[in-house]
Amino acid sequence: MEKFEVTIIGAGPGGYGAAIRCAQLGMKTVLIEKYNSLGGTCLNVGCIPSKALLDSSEHYHNATHTFETHGIDVKDIKLNLAQMIKRKNDVVKQTCDGISFLMKKNNITVMTGTGAFVSANVVEVTDADGKKTQLETAKTIIASGSKPMSLPGVVIDKKRIVTSTEMLELKEVPKHLIIIGGGVIGLELGSVYARLGAKVSVIEFTSGIISTMDAALGKDLQRSLRKLGFEFYFNHKVTGAKTKGKEVMVTAENSKGQSIELTGDYCLVSVGRKANTETLGLDKAGVKLDARGRIETDEHLQTNVAGIYAVGDVVKGPMLAHKATEEGVLVAEIMAGQKPHINYNLIPGVVYTWPEVAAVGATEEQLKEQGRKYKAGNFPFRASGRARASMDIDGFVKVLADEATDEILGVHIIGPRAADMIAEAVVAMEFRASAEDISRMSHAHPTFTEAFKEACMDATGKRALHM
Repeated sequence: MEKFEVTIIGAGPGGYGAAIRCAQLGMKTVLIEKYNSLGGTCLNVGCIPSKALLDSSEHYHNATHTFETHGIDVKDIKLNLAQMIKRKNDVVKQTCDGISFLMKKNNITVMTGTGAFVSANVVEVTDADGKKTQLETAKTIIASGSKPMSLPGVVIDKKRIVTSTEMLELKEVPKHLIIIGGGVIGLELGSVYARLGAKVSVIEFTSGIISTMDAALGKDLQRSLRKLGFEFYFNHKVTGAKTKGKEVMVTAENSKGQSIELTGDYCLVSVGRKANTETLGLDKAGVKLDARGRIETDEHLQTNVAGIYAVGDVVKGPMLAHKATEEGVLVAEIMAGQKPHINYNLIPGVVYTWPEVAAVGATEEQLKEQGRKYKAGNFPFRASGRARASMDIDGFVKVLADEATDEILGVHIIGPRAADMIAEAVVAMEFRASAEDISRMSHAHPTFTEAFKEACMDATGKRALHM
């Protein structure tokens, strides 16, 4: 039985990030992944492929909607969906191959198969042919990720009623795509196909989209998505979905008990994800789960069993790739005797629609609930010269600062390149900057990030220059 200092189950961002850091710190490391391709959900059927399709569909949409305004005359534009999917697959392969290279570079042993505990210090790997190999390990990191959830009365057939995974491989643009759930994944994939000509209907249980983010962001994004042809059914509970030939019928009921039925050719079920823990043999190791099926950990991400840790989607907190990576690195460094930290309040959230949405820190609703006195600064991209130059004038930057100290408590952006812009807010808040600090920093002109400075200026005495 081969011995390892660290065994990692799952090769997504949390797992491979932990593996690299463990190897950098001199630990003999093995990484177990059940699929042939490394990278987990994020690289294979999540973050990377969806962004590839979002970019391709944005090019197509601009070619058919904005090129003429820019003085670019293009005739006979045709969509080649097969090529779009092929390019996405190429991007995925290049990215996953890059992770394989990093494993070899760092002398990390990779085993393909399903990893499960035999005991707290023995992990068994079962490959696709059923061959079993046991490993002795001093420490283990569980990074097995998550999988899509469904609803009662909705059976995912992976043909017409699908998850995000199948949406990445469609052979045709839906005529009418029905999305169950108004969260990040549904809106991003809905954007892809709306840009390509699909009618998109979103059925959402709550009163708005991206409901975990600042309410103002959801309202503004809703306006932008309506321009793409989205329609929304809020405060509706889905009661069933069934297929008949090439049609899908989805039924839902509103808060008054009134029913609706939508008929489309595809239905995307996007109601969240649940932790992948069923096949890990956690009972044999004695590892405890919480009421939601997630692995319980302490502040160092160690489970109730000494030497067994868990990171990413299998533990509490937002299911975000960058959160998983930070946790994987943190655990590796704790194992090495270092004292790293993660400020969970400063892990940004992003929605890659267009305009993009990004946020970090407290929402306005949270501050009100806490009874904390704050001041708000806003700046619309419509007032940004850079945004006008690129015809991306939807959206705004909102900065929330403590009323007494001026410390930035939250930053909420909807607009062009918000996903990149939010990093400046994270840096500022990590160093506990005030809105005044940012308003005194020089920002290159013309840039989108000037909007962040102007919002900070608005929060400190309503002195924004361009509004």
